[in-house]
Amino acid sequence: MSATQSPSSPPIPPSPPSPPGPLSLRQTEAQQRFDLLAVTSYDVSLDLASSEETFTSVTRIEFESAGGTTFVDLKPTHLAAVRLNDESLDVGLLARGRFPLDTVAGANVLVVEATMPFRNDGEGLHRHVDPVDGKAYVYAMSFMDAAPTIFACFDQPDLKAPYTWHVRAPEDWIVVGNAPATGGDGEWELGPTQPLSTYFVTLVAGPYHLLRSEHDGIPLGLSCRASLAEALDADADELFEMTGQCFDEFHRLFGIRYPFGDYHQAFVPEFNAGAMENPGCVTFRDQLVFDTRVTRGMRIQRATTVAHEMAHQWFGNIVTPKWWDDLWLNESFAEYMGNRVTAEVTRYDDAWTHVSWSRRQWGLGADQKPSTHPVAGNGAEDALLALQNFDGISYAKGSSILKQLATSLGDEVFFSGAVDHFTSNRFGNATMHDLFASWERAGAGDLSGVTEQWLRTAGADVIRLDRDRGVLERRSPAAHPADRTHRLAVLRLPDGRESGLDVSSDETPLPDDALAGIDGATALVIDPREESWGVYVPDATTVRALVDVLPGVTDTRVQAAIWNNVKSGFSVAGIDPDAVIDLLEARLPVEDTEDTLRQTKPWVMGEVVPAASTGALARLHAAALGRLAETRAGDELQLSSFRWVVSTTDDLARLHEWLAGSGLPGGIDLDVDLRWRLLTQLAVLGDTDHATLDAALADETTVFTQVMHSRAVASLPTPEAKAWAWARFTGEVSVANYELEAAGRGLWRAGHEDVTRPYVERYVADLAGIAEVHSGWMQAVVAEAYFPASHADEDSLALLRPLVDDDALPGAVRRRVVDQLDTAERKLAVRAAFPRS
Repeated sequence: MSATQSPSSPPIPPSPPSPPGPLSLRQTEAQQRFDLLAVTSYDVSLDLASSEETFTSVTRIEFESAGGTTFVDLKPTHLAAVRLNDESLDVGLLARGRFPLDTVAGANVLVVEATMPFRNDGEGLHRHVDPVDGKAYVYAMSFMDAAPTIFACFDQPDLKAPYTWHVRAPEDWIVVGNAPATGGDGEWELGPTQPLSTYFVTLVAGPYHLLRSEHDGIPLGLSCRASLAEALDADADELFEMTGQCFDEFHRLFGIRYPFGDYHQAFVPEFNAGAMENPGCVTFRDQLVFDTRVTRGMRIQRATTVAHEMAHQWFGNIVTPKWWDDLWLNESFAEYMGNRVTAEVTRYDDAWTHVSWSRRQWGLGADQKPSTHPVAGNGAEDALLALQNFDGISYAKGSSILKQLATSLGDEVFFSGAVDHFTSNRFGNATMHDLFASWERAGAGDLSGVTEQWLRTAGADVIRLDRDRGVLERRSPAAHPADRTHRLAVLRLPDGRESGLDVSSDETPLPDDALAGIDGATALVIDPREESWGVYVPDATTVRALVDVLPGVTDTRVQAAIWNNVKSGFSVAGIDPDAVIDLLEARLPVEDTEDTLRQTKPWVMGEVVPAASTGALARLHAAALGRLAETRAGDELQLSSFRWVVSTTDDLARLHEWLAGSGLPGGIDLDVDLRWRLLTQLAVLGDTDHATLDAALADETTVFTQVMHSRAVASLPTPEAKAWAWARFTGEVSVANYELEAAGRGLWRAGHEDVTRPYVERYVADLAGIAEVHSGWMQAVVAEAYFPASHADEDSLALLRPLVDDDALPGAVRRRVVDQLDTAERKLAVRAAFPRS
């Protein structure tokens, strides 16, 4: 398919099969290699100065072996030499990312000389050229199958070893990594480190802007691209302050000091994850260096991310899961502890409210999909499939369960068990059973109920309010039967009476005080403090009553819980889309929290409005204008309200006026973010063109504007624009990871169905080929971003459903397709339950 081919052309058949790509390590293989080997040390030399496309990598691995055959993981562009115990081996033996080894009993030394690729997909050694000043930056993301594109290694979490690095780089670069760097003028040395798993080995090199500080004897650092220096300088005091506060609290709670030397926080470009907990050098996506106006919610998100990665220094780095089926030992704990510590010791004491808005539905949504999995023992058969379990279950659900457990056990037992776990397995690997043994030694008693019902059984219970019968109905998923007890409350509004109860059977009567004197104006809110984990479905009377009641609710935690109940009810086709519009129309004009505005908009625009009656968008636009009119100049609610106004309007003249800087509400700064929001809305409405968007990009070319340009161009309702986006999906045009994803997100716009309909069939035809174009992390991201999300109709789904059973698809790709199909089926279910004329 060419970039200029019209979507009206016949569907393109799949590309012919290519040679199979690298294998992903299976758990059984990892166990066999662990039984054979013990790695003593890595010594890695990299030359980053000789080429812009590749770098040379020389790896020396010392290891002990029981004697026998195994393999080393290696994914070079060219393999120059392999020597095992001073014997040269045939480089032609390399196949599918593995080089076979015949080890001897006792000490072995492996030396590998290779040329490796700089990458632009956020994995391996990622190289980025900043369009602002033309400076090049690199960073290593070794996570999940990516380390072998940097150095030869035994790439599994339970073969830890210390690392020493020797790095040749351009003379104006600085180098940081898992250990303090010495040298300069192009020659650097780092290490040896503490024993590390391959997946959190990192290196950050380039002309980065660097800031240093110190807290309690721990050297601290911050770095970012030079073009973001001013923004980082502005927030450095806050970042250093939060880092110090979190260290103090983690040291107090655990009684074990951070053991990895320096603590550097590097903000790097085009990073796939929010952040990565590499010991000594945590990497963050550099959107967390705020160079445009942001709200408090975004600052809380950054704060909880900082604390989350710090929690990993204990949960993950001091003690590492033996395999990815115990991923929760990393992420659930870091999520819980990061949120808790942020709320308790930083300036963001409302962090739990933000978490309720930003994370709970993420987790509940994942837990209702066909791909749901247990929190613990998630069935990760290989590393690439395990990557898909870095989801709302491993983070939000696991965190919620740990919060319940900590409340039940009490801090003394909870943290005594954690400390025993760290002490018993220091710098080693452990399993869920090891942790629970530590809790039992600390006095926790029998935790088998928590283990089996909450951690090892997948799926979320659906709890519905039956007002007429005065009961809460509990139903576990048919595919994952469970018998969980939910300890929660029911809140009456508007009188504020709260009644606690245990939902421990399929039908649990509400307490008498919850029902006494209620009428059609009384709303009953399930679990208003979100003390348990479930899909709560309010009854229709509650939803109607909330139209009058919700505008008067001032408790932000209760506000978040109410909206989570509404979202949950909607997800199971239990709430009329028009009723959601009624609620928003009542609440938006008096909204007092930016989180509500920011966290409801994507859901409303993507799911509610397309299923609601004609005129819903105009009603929301009027409500947002009402909120905007009441905000103070410069207030964050003004910014969030204006964003709502922009995304709900079809007034072309007004959009052009604002874009020209005229008629803006007082206090609104038309920064680069708002300019591109306006341009994108004009693109969606078809009132701009590709050339105009290109000119806007040329006027201010940054990483951010390149991504926004990609999204805006793909959002144009023209055959040429959709073909432009599709060329990125098929790999005919190669772009960096952020631009690639943005094009997919822009392609499928509501109202563009006549133009995009042919691409439903093309998605089916071309999907199997993306494994040869996109690798690792990006395979699943691309499969989701380019899924026909705007075509939740029976004809389109009939074309898409066979993908579920397509064995030609990589497992990670198929899983994303299954989940996206489930979302589309749920949209159909809502429309079937509440049809519109």
